[in-house]
Amino acid sequence: MTPRLSLPRPVREWIGRVRKVATVGGGGSPSDKYSTRDTARPQGGRRTAPGSAPAAIRQWPLLGVLGGTLVGLLVTLGNFRVGLLIVGGALVAAAALRAWLPEVGMLAVRSRATDIVTYGLLGLTIVLLTLMAQPKPWLEVPFFNDVLRFSAG
Repeated sequence: MTPRLSLPRPVREWIGRVRKVATVGGGGSPSDKYSTRDTARPQGGRRTAPGSAPAAIRQWPLLGVLGGTLVGLLVTLGNFRVGLLIVGGALVAAAALRAWLPEVGMLAVRSRATDIVTYGLLGLTIVLLTLMAQPKPWLEVPFFNDVLRFSAG
């Protein structure tokens, strides 16, 4: 007969807690531990208007950003540079709305700081790359010309 190993008490207690969570109150199935009971809203993710208001009014920050992006994409069909500047501007506007408004509805995806940084960096990157796009760039950065010359051979 092989000797039975005894686990330290903290490990046994931890295993007991895990088993209890896995069976949700001792009587459920192990798959119940993966069901979501409640999810916290992102910071500032509440409605911008009362629940009795129409959905478009409750979610106006998100609809404004999506509308600006759609307009930019449609303008891109005629003039790519101007259209992409509008798209980048819509993302920068999303960062500004997220920074200044206390409640932005579904425009809030993550924490306030993460949303501001993400929207702002993406918007500024789109604007910067659009200004440097060929042919006839509106903005030339000598550093990038040197990098391209050395990397292209």
